[in-house]
Amino acid sequence: MDGSVPQQRMSLRHVSVAQLTSLVERSHARLCAVLVLLSLVCFLPGFTTLQPMDRDEPRYAQASKQMLETGDFVDIRFQDEARHKKPVGIYWLQSASVALGEALGVPEARTTIALYRIPSLLGAIASVLLTYWAALAFFGRRGAFLTAALMATCVILMVEARLAKTDAMLTACSVAVMGGLARAYLSRGAGVLPRRALLIFWTGFTLGILIKGPLVLMFAGLAAAVLSYKEHSARWLLTLRPWLGLLFTLAIVLPWFVAIAIKSGGEFFAASVGKDMLGKMGTAQKYHWAPPGFYLLSFFATFWPGAILAAIAVPFAWIHRREEPVAFALAWIVPSWIVFEAVPTKLPHYTMPLFPAVAIITVMAIARHFVGPHRPAAKPAALLIPFIPLGLAIGLSIVAWSFDGLPPFRALPALIISSLLALWAWWLFVKNRMVPTLWAGFLSSAFLAIGVFGFAQLDLRSLKISDRLAEVAHNVPCGNPQVATLGYREPSLVFLTGTNLDMLDSGAEASRFLRQGGCRVVFVDKRFEGEFRAENERLRQKPVLSTRVQGFNINSGRQVDIAAYATGF
Repeated sequence: MDGSVPQQRMSLRHVSVAQLTSLVERSHARLCAVLVLLSLVCFLPGFTTLQPMDRDEPRYAQASKQMLETGDFVDIRFQDEARHKKPVGIYWLQSASVALGEALGVPEARTTIALYRIPSLLGAIASVLLTYWAALAFFGRRGAFLTAALMATCVILMVEARLAKTDAMLTACSVAVMGGLARAYLSRGAGVLPRRALLIFWTGFTLGILIKGPLVLMFAGLAAAVLSYKEHSARWLLTLRPWLGLLFTLAIVLPWFVAIAIKSGGEFFAASVGKDMLGKMGTAQKYHWAPPGFYLLSFFATFWPGAILAAIAVPFAWIHRREEPVAFALAWIVPSWIVFEAVPTKLPHYTMPLFPAVAIITVMAIARHFVGPHRPAAKPAALLIPFIPLGLAIGLSIVAWSFDGLPPFRALPALIISSLLALWAWWLFVKNRMVPTLWAGFLSSAFLAIGVFGFAQLDLRSLKISDRLAEVAHNVPCGNPQVATLGYREPSLVFLTGTNLDMLDSGAEASRFLRQGGCRVVFVDKRFEGEFRAENERLRQKPVLSTRVQGFNINSGRQVDIAAYATGF
């Protein structure tokens, strides 16, 4: 009798879990609500406290801020420099987000980086929900849910959800387009697509062009070309109603493209196509070169925790490549991946819009019991699952100790839990329990987000150089100081201190800047301080050394020691 009670309780527990799962899976709305909750857990920690991340994020945010300052929503500028690299979509979204924040009374809204990040957060959540929608063309609800959850918890989307850039929103647009294209291909015998699918497809296509120009066209165009070659016909594309869709697209995007062409005298197209896009294809931009194979290697970090399962699923994709769902997913991934590997300029997030297709193939292979410990070298390879959180826990502790003198105490509990969950995921994999392996990975990723973004970055104060300098400028005992910087030129400092920040080139310039009178602050990197002091002595002026800010500049890869000098009080 005593032995039956625990057994009965265990049975009831299992039944309740099964009932809960069944209850959630009864409607798309409930599954989407769970996906949104999972996304928020992964995306929100550190969203408001992470400093503006040089160099791209503050460039986007500053350009959006200048649109609000000038009222010019056609031209895109960073200080006095034209920023003719990407179309205007993300700047409009960021400006609208900040304007709404101002209207709601957010203090210092225009220098609150979190407001500029809201479009990226919404884009990341939309990427997850649209991945669910796209995957419904391949699976039932459970398979689509697991596919979307792999996107919600992957490292690169967690990063991009917190950065005021184009990439999270571009991914959402790309998944919308590819989900519509999948329906056109997989149901091409039906002859007609639902209006909702057409609306999602063309809205994603149009917004994608306004966000990042031709990339959405590349993803869809290459996939369509490969599939049309396979079918010996492109007639299936007619179900997308291309002429009506193109008219819709032109009606939305053409006014701004005409306006910027007139305003810039054609310089926008010369810069965005000739210098930015073709420059990346021809010769790599400084600091961003990497050899072919870079994305294959970085994939094991960017798509964690699903990366190793996806790698095990590769033979499945090859074996079943002639099946229509697999063929479509491969057409989504392979041609664009080859282009990215061939282009000299490489950044880890470039391949992110292809990851929903990777997740689809992975879940497909798991559903058919292809992925598991029975695959060659799968058990040792699965050790990569705990390697990422363990590596981050150790690496961040070393970095925090080296730069700030203390380990990240607040982050360690979450990082340890993440590592233990990842080890559990490996153990479940060894036991051939694939769906629980996925869930353990999802939970591990959520705790990783809490540990790294929620707490660890708070303790890495030595990396927050621009924040500390801006704080110095705002706290000088005189109102509205003129600010200049010598030797430290990160865009985040422009964003945080003001559009009129002077970028100086010599100690003599810094000394003459202070001599102009009024309330002034100049930041002088130690490399230029001797020249600066010598010029001050020659001019017989004695600026006040307000403070020194020391830290590590990630972009230059060196220690910095910056003195803040002030006059006028």
